[in-house]
Amino acid sequence: MNPSVTIVIPVYNEEANLRPLFSRLAATMDAQAHTWEVVFTDDGSRDGSMDILRALYAERPDVVRVIEFERNAGQHMAIMAAFENARGETVVTIDADLQNPPEEIPKLLAAIDRGHDVVGSIRRNRQDVGWRVYASRLMNLVRERITGIRMTDQGCMLRAYRRGVVQQIVATGEQTTFIPALGQYFAANPAEVEVEHAARAAGESKYNLYRLVRLNFDLMTGFSLVPLQLFTIVGMAITGLSLLLVVYMLARRVIIGPEAEGLFTLFAILYFLVGVVITGLGLVGEYVGRIYQEVRRRPRFRIRSVLEKQE
Repeated sequence: MNPSVTIVIPVYNEEANLRPLFSRLAATMDAQAHTWEVVFTDDGSRDGSMDILRALYAERPDVVRVIEFERNAGQHMAIMAAFENARGETVVTIDADLQNPPEEIPKLLAAIDRGHDVVGSIRRNRQDVGWRVYASRLMNLVRERITGIRMTDQGCMLRAYRRGVVQQIVATGEQTTFIPALGQYFAANPAEVEVEHAARAAGESKYNLYRLVRLNFDLMTGFSLVPLQLFTIVGMAITGLSLLLVVYMLARRVIIGPEAEGLFTLFAILYFLVGVVITGLGLVGEYVGRIYQEVRRRPRFRIRSVLEKQE
């Protein structure tokens, strides 16, 4: 008999957090009326995370399932693999770093029971460093303006989905994606709840500034053509202004005569236009690159092994 709730946890080098995480998760879920399971996806960890996951499976094969990747494929692909194997009618995602306390999961399940199909969470009193908090707020604003997808806190992975939404997410088969945004895109009756937030218990964050920028770039280019359209508008405006400048310089040469001054100004204008062109080429290249990734149809992830109790 399938459980009613599946907890999905991507794991990458989290050996110090796994046992306390599972202990708190099991205490929380065993106290609920829902039957449950947890699907850990080891995303190519290089520490002892997989050994701990094997031990947890040996201790609780009734609820623990483990998917082991051959190599690191990224957090969202780890979640996607678990989505493909989830059995519950409700699927909850949570990170392994204990920044989102598993004791908050019942809040999301209660909202699902009230009829919502996607339940996001808003971190109360975030315990991250200052620049991450402000960067997150900025990206939330930019993402909403560009994609039209409304999420108060896109960086919080503590979320709950009904099975129908999870199946739609899996059916996309996308190589690069942002799962919370996909969930909101497919949701008919979404909701958000406030949850507590804690400092990372152990280990280091897997998202440095570069990875955060890349993740948000995937989000914006994967859900909207606005960046291309904005660049087209800017390019047309600059072209018009450049044409006016050429006409002005030509008229000045005819009426006043050639000038020796202003050479560096012209160079500055030239460098600016070259920079705009290079930026545009990079932006177009991002879209073309995503098309290339999709049409070549390579596997999004490679599973080495699966640990689960056979029915």
